[in-house]
Amino acid sequence: MTPTTAPAGLDAVILDYNGVIGLQPTTAQWLRLARTALWPEDDLPAFQNAFWTARTAYDAGHLSDLAYWATVLAHHPGARRLRELRDADTDMWTSTDDRVVDVLHHAHESGLPLVLLSNAPRHLSDVLDRRPWRRLMTHAFYSARLQVCKPDPAAYQHAMNATDADPHRVLFVDDRVDNCHAARRLGLRTLHYTGRPTDLAAAQQPSN
Repeated sequence: MTPTTAPAGLDAVILDYNGVIGLQPTTAQWLRLARTALWPEDDLPAFQNAFWTARTAYDAGHLSDLAYWATVLAHHPGARRLRELRDADTDMWTSTDDRVVDVLHHAHESGLPLVLLSNAPRHLSDVLDRRPWRRLMTHAFYSARLQVCKPDPAAYQHAMNATDADPHRVLFVDDRVDNCHAARRLGLRTLHYTGRPTDLAAAQQPSN
């Protein structure tokens, strides 16, 4: 990688995982997880609400797998069910958008440094680190390891430090508006990703 091969005016890209590289879970995956939790299948919205209630603390590494699922279920699952819940949960977040991965391959080949910044619990972080696309990233930062989640400025600072670049020459990509707003306040360029890989490719092109 040399400065002359990266797109003009852009020194690095910081990317979210879920909703950008990773696909959102399908209804079938949510139902599989609800069944694993022994939750009534006709009450999926209530299960999803329980799932998200303590998710920030789990993603930030403040809750263990057991503590998180005990909060979701309002009781402690046994060891076997805990493993099944963790595996089904992790499976929901590991499908990737091949179109986005192709865009990242081109960026990597151009010499543009790519940094991952994801809100993810520890087990999922370990699984993502073993995925082939992970090799495209010069660095990967996960909230459970940082002990802080986006949109806390401290999470962004780790990724920004890794780029060793002027924030105005770094593009931050996320599917959540609040995360983009937080990045913009820190001086980063932002792309609110809405599921169109062509937008991501265009944002990485040299300026005229």
